Amino acid sequence: VRSRGLPDDHVGPGIDSNMCCGTHVSNLGHLQAIKLLHMESKRGHVLLYYLSGQRVLDYLHNAVDTERKMTKLLSCGPENHPNAVEKLLATQRTLAKANRVQLREIAQLLAHKFLHSEVRESVVCVHREDADIDFMNVLANELVPHGILCLVTVGSDKGAGQFLLAGPDDLVSVLGPKVSECLAGKGGGRKGRYQGKATKLSERQKAEDLLRVEVSTL
Repeated sequence: VRSRGLPDDHVGPGIDSNMCCGTHVSNLGHLQAIKLLHMESKRGHVLLYYLSGQRVLDYLHNAVDTERKMTKLLSCGPENHPNAVEKLLATQRTLAKANRVQLREIAQLLAHKFLHSEVRESVVCVHREDADIDFMNVLANELVPHGILCLVTVGSDKGAGQFLLAGPDDLVSVLGPKVSECLAGKGGGRKGRYQGKATKLSERQKAEDLLRVEVSTL
């Protein structure tokens, strides 16, 4: 297919000479409206994004509907939406940071409790639904130097989550895969640590019983 090319007054350096091969209309009035959205530089070219016809009206309808919902949620006018969202995100970051600090302190307190109990356990198992990897590592770091084998799990009490088995390397290398199997998980590790993802944290008791039996036979 050969095109007639661009009009003489639209030819020059920097102007893309590729012709449009899409659907054409006999009159521009059939488009109803054209909305230029934004431009994007890519590989030395500029891509222009736009909407036309009914798509402009559909876009406007969705934008107004979203604006009304945001106004109700944020309790402010559309012109203040960006600032309101920025404040919410800043508050969320602050609370998340405070939560991480508190979880670390809880892990340290738990370790202190186990280490200073009248009867020190050789196996410690801890589960916390709202904790994270940092919590697991802090607790393990506090207990492992004292020769304690610890299993820490975080996540949904009866669903999926993460686990960490830490302790003497000879025990962890053997018991890690067995714990993973009990929790229907996958994991790996080295140097006294075995961690992974579990799909059945509801089987924690089974894993704990396994550890206690294995350690009692040593």
